[in-house]
This record gives sequence, C-alpha cells and structure tokens, in this order.
Amino acid sequence: MTTPGIVVSGVRRAFGQVQAVRDVSLEAATGKVTGLVGPNGSGKTTLLLMLASLLAPDAGEIRLDGIDPVTEPQRARALLGWMPDSLGAWNALTARETLTVTGRLYDLPKEAARARAEVLLREVGLTALADSPARVLSRGQKQRLGLARALVHDPRILLLDEPASGLDPQARVELRVLLRRLADDGRTILISSHILSELEEVVDDAVFLFQGATVSTERVAEAAQRGRTWRLRLHSTAALDDQRAQVGAALSIQPHQIGADRRDLLVAFASDDDAVSALRALVTAGVPVAEFSAATGTLEHTFLDLGGGAA
Repeated sequence: MTTPGIVVSGVRRAFGQVQAVRDVSLEAATGKVTGLVGPNGSGKTTLLLMLASLLAPDAGEIRLDGIDPVTEPQRARALLGWMPDSLGAWNALTARETLTVTGRLYDLPKEAARARAEVLLREVGLTALADSPARVLSRGQKQRLGLARALVHDPRILLLDEPASGLDPQARVELRVLLRRLADDGRTILISSHILSELEEVVDDAVFLFQGATVSTERVAEAAQRGRTWRLRLHSTAALDDQRAQVGAALSIQPHQIGADRRDLLVAFASDDDAVSALRALVTAGVPVAEFSAATGTLEHTFLDLGGGAA
C-alpha cells in the first residue's frame, strides 16, 4: 500500500465572514501525482497556502510526511517545493542568478547552489536564457523558472498551483514528462489546474473541491460512471444528415437523437460499455468510422456532473 505524503483531516479556514475552506479531507500518495480540481472560489489556493505553511487552519489537521506545518513550519518548508500561480521574479537577476540565490536561501553551499542551478536550467528548458534578466522572460518562461525554484532544494513534496499556465504546447508536454519522472522518483505531487485535459494526462488520482469542501469518493465515483457524449467522425463525404441516418440505422436509434459539431456526430451513451457495444455495431454494419472518442475526458465529465452542468 502506498504511503500518503500529504494527509488533510477536517480542515477549515475563514476570512472574516467568508468561509473559504469549510471541510477538506484528503490524502496524496507518495510516488503519485494527485490533481486538485474545483471551480474558482472553491478553496483550492487557500488549501495550498495552508499546506505550504503560509496560512494556519482554523480547525483540522495537516501532515506532510508526518510533519505538522503549523507547529513545525521550518521542517515542513525544508521538504516542500511550492509553486504558486504567480510567484513573481527578481527582475534584475538572471535566471541562473535567481536559482543560485534561491539555493543559497535553502542553505546550499555556494558551489552546490550553482551546480544545482545548471541542472535545473536544463530540466526546465531555460539554458539558452540562463543569463537573461527575469524581466525579459515571457509568462511561460517565468512559469518554468518558478518550477525550477520550487525544485532547488530537491523537495520530497511538490505543491503546484496552475503550473501549465502560459506554457506553449511543447512546454506542456515537457512538463508532463518531468512531473511523471519526479513522481516515479518517489515524490508526492499535488497539482491544481483548470486545464483538465492536461491534468488528466498526468494525474494518478484526483480530489474534487466544491464550495470549500471535498466531495466524497462515493459521489465522485457516481459522477464518473454517468453516461456521457461520444464524438464520432466518419470517413465520408456524405452530408451530415445522411451520416446521421447511416449511424442511426446501425445503432437502432432515430437520426434526431444524434447531434452534430462541425464534421463530427455526437451520440450519448449511458455507459462506456454501451459505447463499446455501439462501436462494435458500427464496424459490423460497415460504417466507415474514422474517429470514436469521448467528447469529454473523465476529469472534465466528473467535474461537470458534480457542478450540475453535465447536461
């Protein structure tokens, strides 16, 4: 059984009359990437700030590899890598200097800090910009630098808030590969992101927050299993109405039950098993299927269902 690197039990936090976090309990396993999913205002950032020892909870308990960040913040910070949504940068310092100074702040010897900076510049693809001042970096490049800063002291736990924000498609792929490797090295990674399609590519598990509270695993499982729409594209030059008729005949449904989105047909199935049976029926009927896929990923589908927007 995988040991949880992060354990949160019954945590609450208010700002005056605003209850930002009402009741959060979760576990994030060591060696895994756990996604933190929820709409704006659900309490994700407040929770991450408490995990990072920058806010104290009003109630409940937090343990990071068994350490309480409230009573032992220095020990907690020594094993934490924290990347907020917008960390900012020392504009006058170069990327290399930024990482070297950060290493020194974590008590790395000068030469070790410099060596670590070179390694991380390669890791996040900033070697070519190593001597450029931070003020000339793009949003995406600053995000890469922020990730490198979070990794300077080789932390065992990573807290990442919107790490893919501002990254181009290639950089997002590289980020996914890096996060998977870091998790495989035995780190605990908790990542918050609104880009659910990207999150789905990298996470092993997900925790859903709505209105400041975690959603029960039973409710999440129920939402994930609900029927969803599938996208069907035919290798055909026929008009969409003719394609609807062809698909409807193969699936024994009325053409008006089949939606359309540009070149694709949209068909709702009650379960993934039903979708599998439908694909088999289409192929057996000789329908020229070129693409058949869920219109939404599992995370997005679950999120919409939990939020009441599945329809």
